[in-house]
Amino acid sequence: MLVACSGGADSLALAVAALFVARRMGVRCGLVTVDHGLQDGSGDRAAELGDWAVGQGFAPVQVRTVRVGAAGGPEAAARAARYAALEAAAAEHRAAMVLLGHTRDDQAETVLLALARGSGPRGLAGMPERRVRNGVVFVRPLLDIGRAETRAACAADGLTVWEDPHNVDDSYARARVRPLVAALGPGVVDNLARTARLVAADSEYLDRLAADALDKALSDGGGLSVVELGRMAAAIRTRVLHAWALRLGVPGTDLALRHVDALDALIVRWHGQGAVALPGGISVGRADGRLQGGR
Repeated sequence: MLVACSGGADSLALAVAALFVARRMGVRCGLVTVDHGLQDGSGDRAAELGDWAVGQGFAPVQVRTVRVGAAGGPEAAARAARYAALEAAAAEHRAAMVLLGHTRDDQAETVLLALARGSGPRGLAGMPERRVRNGVVFVRPLLDIGRAETRAACAADGLTVWEDPHNVDDSYARARVRPLVAALGPGVVDNLARTARLVAADSEYLDRLAADALDKALSDGGGLSVVELGRMAAAIRTRVLHAWALRLGVPGTDLALRHVDALDALIVRWHGQGAVALPGGISVGRADGRLQGGR
């Protein structure tokens, strides 16, 4: 397994814990740190972290330098570049999984940001404990652990923690939301994290129902039966439309609620309107009792 480590308290605590467990399980444990090149001295800091990891016995150890684009804003662009680097490292070393150091505090911030952005259940479900991206398994073992606990663990092990200046940079949404989480009181982190767990459980169940419903609604040629869609509850139908749009090739990062609403209108508010334009140059229209999509 590989640990994604920035040198901050959360990922350092995860790294030493993972190495401890891996040695007792007879599993190789490596470490990957990603240099985004967004701060002065980031390359030197990444190299120092790599040297520390080698000295601790992590193997393999990789420092991956990425170029961060601009699509979606600074946070999204950095995240996309980071995940691409982690996926490449996992593929190169045939890692069974990549461990991420997100904590309960990160989960609470994610839920609050999702609320602020008007996200649906997928956003309110927060970060999943386990997710597969492009064939790589990502696992977050610390989602039930608080940020204070990871700092305490690092202090107990005498680890030097890197303080990311982006954590207090107001140009980043997550930095802006952290004072708000603190202002809401000591119990808010647990409450928001619990909300994420409950919503995630509900969403997982509805997604399974929607997967079965999609199979039933599919017609010859890959279209969807309007009759079958009309019989579905809205929570299932919109999930079916979302999943079907992804099958058509719509980029998941560009598929928004307004697109799904427009598709849903072809079912529940049909008055002969024209085709719906979706991201990726895909168009969906209604004809002969079916939704059909393509470029």
